[in-house]
Amino acid sequence: MTNGNRLLAVEGLHATYNHAITALQGVTLSLGRGEILALLGANGAGKSTTLKAVSNLLAAERGQVLAGHILFEGRDVTRETPASLVRLGLVQVLEGRHCFRTLTVEENLISGGLGRSATRAEIATDLEKVYAHFPRLKEKRRLLSGLTSGGEQQMTAIGRALMSRPRLLVLDEPSMGLAPLVVQDIFRTLKRLNREEGLSILVAEQNSAVALTYADRAIVLENGVSVLSGAAAELKVRDDVKAFYLGQKPAAPVAHIH
Repeated sequence: MTNGNRLLAVEGLHATYNHAITALQGVTLSLGRGEILALLGANGAGKSTTLKAVSNLLAAERGQVLAGHILFEGRDVTRETPASLVRLGLVQVLEGRHCFRTLTVEENLISGGLGRSATRAEIATDLEKVYAHFPRLKEKRRLLSGLTSGGEQQMTAIGRALMSRPRLLVLDEPSMGLAPLVVQDIFRTLKRLNREEGLSILVAEQNSAVALTYADRAIVLENGVSVLSGAAAELKVRDDVKAFYLGQKPAAPVAHIH
């Protein structure tokens, strides 16, 4: 990947919580323009911490970046506020389907456009785009978000992020707690956004099967270290990867990878 095509570069990232608990021990990854990169690993492997560092949200959780660097389009993200990163096009959808539960679906979506000081006409245009990608949100647009299903809340959270016109969409465990059909629906939509609009996506997922189906490349984290990376299609068929990192039993014993 040439430097000119690199949208995000993370090198040798070390991070702690409360200056005591080690979370990341040298994570390195890069993401090219128009690429979907999946971050895989078991619970506690460091996926969420990596995403929060990328969006400069670690400080809000008493986390610290001790070493390494994170560049978004050549800018040091640690020198930007999370709000300015959103305006620059780096937008995160946090784990847990964060919606304003007492606002309607449409009001939630509009709030995403307000963050970048969009005009009313731009917001109206972007709303129609979001509704084209998520028709269910159009049906539910007058309903309070708190009364919609988990899948609809996740779509609302992603739709609100899209209203910020991201260049890089960062998603933390978008499949968590959702029915398999809803997960497929959401990932298909993300893939379409990637293909048709060139949206770059960094997604952390425990559901490795779906992540490897839709991603271009994947990186596996273990205990805060990036231990493996490669084309998603290749990692998906490797028995050793399936056994050690994705929790599936191999056909025969294999050696541990490092």
